[in-house]
Amino acid sequence: MRHLKIEKAEDGFATLILDNADESMNVVSDAFIAEMDEAIGRLKNDVEVKGVILTSAKKAFMAGADLKQLVQGFGKLSVKQAYEFSQAATAMHRAIEHSGKPWVAVMGGLALGGGFELALACHYRILVDDPKAVVGLPEVNVGLLPGSGGTVRFALIAGVKTAVELLLSGRAVAPAEALKLKIVDEVVPAAALIDRARAWLTTAPDPVKPWDVKGWQPPQKKGLTIPEDSMAWMVGAGSIAKAGYNLPAPRAILSSIFEGMQLPFDKALSVEGKYFARLLTDPVARNIIRTTFLSKQAAEKGARRPAGVPKSEVRKVGVLGAGMMGAGIAYVSANAGIDVVLIDRDVATAEKGKAYSAKVTGKAIEKGTLAQDKADALLARITATDDFTLLDGCDMILEAVFEDTAIKAETTQRAEAVIPVSAVFASNTSTLPIGQLAQASRRPDQFIGIHFFSPVDRMGLVEVIMGRKTSSETLAKALDYIAQLRKTPIVVNDSRGFYTSRVFQTLIHEGGAMLEEGVPAAVIENAARAVGMPVGPLALLDELTFDLPLKIVDQAIAEEGDKYAPPAGVRTLRKMRDELGRSGRKSGGGFYDYPEGGKKALWKGLGEHFPVQGSYDIDALKRRFLYAQAMETARCLEEGVLETPQDADLGAIYGWGFPAWTGGTISFIDTVGIADFVAEADRLAQRHGPRFLPSPWLRARAERGEPFYADAVPASKEELVGA
Repeated sequence: MRHLKIEKAEDGFATLILDNADESMNVVSDAFIAEMDEAIGRLKNDVEVKGVILTSAKKAFMAGADLKQLVQGFGKLSVKQAYEFSQAATAMHRAIEHSGKPWVAVMGGLALGGGFELALACHYRILVDDPKAVVGLPEVNVGLLPGSGGTVRFALIAGVKTAVELLLSGRAVAPAEALKLKIVDEVVPAAALIDRARAWLTTAPDPVKPWDVKGWQPPQKKGLTIPEDSMAWMVGAGSIAKAGYNLPAPRAILSSIFEGMQLPFDKALSVEGKYFARLLTDPVARNIIRTTFLSKQAAEKGARRPAGVPKSEVRKVGVLGAGMMGAGIAYVSANAGIDVVLIDRDVATAEKGKAYSAKVTGKAIEKGTLAQDKADALLARITATDDFTLLDGCDMILEAVFEDTAIKAETTQRAEAVIPVSAVFASNTSTLPIGQLAQASRRPDQFIGIHFFSPVDRMGLVEVIMGRKTSSETLAKALDYIAQLRKTPIVVNDSRGFYTSRVFQTLIHEGGAMLEEGVPAAVIENAARAVGMPVGPLALLDELTFDLPLKIVDQAIAEEGDKYAPPAGVRTLRKMRDELGRSGRKSGGGFYDYPEGGKKALWKGLGEHFPVQGSYDIDALKRRFLYAQAMETARCLEEGVLETPQDADLGAIYGWGFPAWTGGTISFIDTVGIADFVAEADRLAQRHGPRFLPSPWLRARAERGEPFYADAVPASKEELVGA
């Protein structure tokens, strides 16, 4: 066996060791299931074996299914084949329960997904006393449910309330909580794990599970007639509604638990398998897995890093500007062990920026997630100053001053007079062209854009912008720095607004256009949230303030003149700011009012200045939001601003919150089917204007039937949710 090893001992207790020969982590795959079936059979039939210790040779016990295998199967697996895949793992777990011998799972590290389902099938579970050794069933996060008994066993062992909360959230729990919830039986130090397993086996435990005892009855045959159970189902249903009905996994999980608690055990497993099969063959799971796991991991491992450039490490970074962005960059850099020189116009302002790091570390200390000595060391790595000479010795400079070309140019020149000639100079700009900013640099080949998202310490995406003269070595160094920060990079080429800012604007301007057309503001906001956006476009505009998007438009008009077509929502913003004196939250109010001590609410004057005109179709509004963003992303690929669909999708989901169920803006096009997407875009263009009009380039792709992902399989009309 390649992935397993059996060791027998004189006391009659065999140890089955998981050790995937092809991966750094144990994962569930066809090969693993086949070997487990063989091992279980051998252990069952070996009369010398009285009990089994199941453990791992790796740091972790076991992760879930092999996501690469699952993604590659989309469009090729039928529902029946997906069900059979589920039932193969289910049968393997039942073979453990029916082996006639007690099994104890010894988890020396994390056990998630299929790995924890395997542990649940054992008769006893021992977890190492290490906060990093979390356990749980997070399948909802990839658009699936636990498909080999997880929903059924978890609910029977931990109870319905706990199962609903953890399975719908996908939350993993640390050892202390796992013990409290009774999903593990012991938590012990690493050195005592095997001894405690043997000690339990010496008690000659009953190898028959409660649900295999003759006469066992499902715990909820009365269903919703039990008040406390009824409450759990109502809370679960409410959480699904809040998450949005574009995600089929939460509904399937809740249904699987509900039905499973009223059925005989094996029938419940069969029902769970059928829900799993439907999800596995649904495009939503494929989209989520491909972008949020496979593409994300590839980006973090250097998928876009130029080959042949030696690995680099930033030991000292200069951060120019101690405002919100600069303060955040200083914190994440110091948190990664990098020395930081934080510069602003005076020491007091720089110290104010450093205080942000003190605030973040202070909260972590209160929560018990950071020790005081480590917080002190982090803060000691940040030097707050107004002295540019302290930048001497920096490997990298992060400029985060006000979005003004002249101010950035002056800052660049002052820094380059001091820093080593080998240092990379990066601008944290969200809109200003890198080529334009690089004109102030002595070394434009070492000038690059590194666009962080706010708040920097919580947002994982970083948009790296290549100028025309930026070298491959500079890109590699920038990506190495981002890897030190443990963030997710995408690489784009220079243009106005780059990628994320450019496409994000289509969302907010579409909301402004809808308001001008006479769609009620509440309907606009709810349509955006219903399709999966975290916040409505009008609320987003209020947080941005109207000055920023209008400034971007005015700059484009000044530079391009009649060649530039202003976004459809500009008239609404100008009216709000210039005529009505409302330009966002910071100015006291915009589309919303912000009463002191109360909750924000849509401004009542909107109906007067933007009267409702006729009826509206909520599904049509949802399509407009999705298509506007997807169409602009396609243009970015056509123009070479983007080079890969993976960067496009990662930027969409992690940059501005494009709905995860789509997999991102480009995955959305492929899911609809490029020909159907173009046809619908034409209909939208006829009704709402040329911003939806497909280009000849996109039409040619549609005519060739050429998707953006080579393995793309369009969804059927029945499968496609929300679009």
